Amino acid sequence: MFDILYEPWPWYIAGPLIGLIVPVLLITGNKMFGISSSFRHLCAACLPTKISFFRYDWKEEGGWNLTFVTGVVLGGFLAGYWFENPEPVAISGATVAALAEIGITSFDGLVPADLFNWQTLLTPSGLIVMVVGGFLVGFGTRYASGCTSGHGITGLANLQVASLIAVIGFFIGGLITTYVLLPLIL
Repeated sequence: MFDILYEPWPWYIAGPLIGLIVPVLLITGNKMFGISSSFRHLCAACLPTKISFFRYDWKEEGGWNLTFVTGVVLGGFLAGYWFENPEPVAISGATVAALAEIGITSFDGLVPADLFNWQTLLTPSGLIVMVVGGFLVGFGTRYASGCTSGHGITGLANLQVASLIAVIGFFIGGLITTYVLLPLIL
């Protein structure tokens, strides 16, 4: 029965489940979805401050969103430790060859161990990828008024032009990072 938890779900199951999020949000009166908005709710809940941006009823606006984020973190932990798939991630031979050209050769886990480990974090390329990249993701999320899931799922479903522009920007940024920046950094 739990076998389905040990392997990726096919697109025809996962896609409709993700797609059902939008009607559920609209029925319940919520129009915001995504991880980035939960950071604001968390700050409003934890930081008693005089900053007007954080003074609002976070329980009414973001209680469900914080519950969602808690589920994402808990689900990720369970998937990573309890339902860990012993098989390496299946990627194409061409991808393996392209990554080997820039020095990535370990594909045992979910992410390349050559990039994501404590020793690499303390190198110049590791600091650029993890710290500078993390800062830029956070800044970009705030600047774009949302994250990829918020714009890509609910923003596009609500036919928001700003979300379409943001999603196009996400794809362009991903392509530039993959084909230009990562080969330069690594």
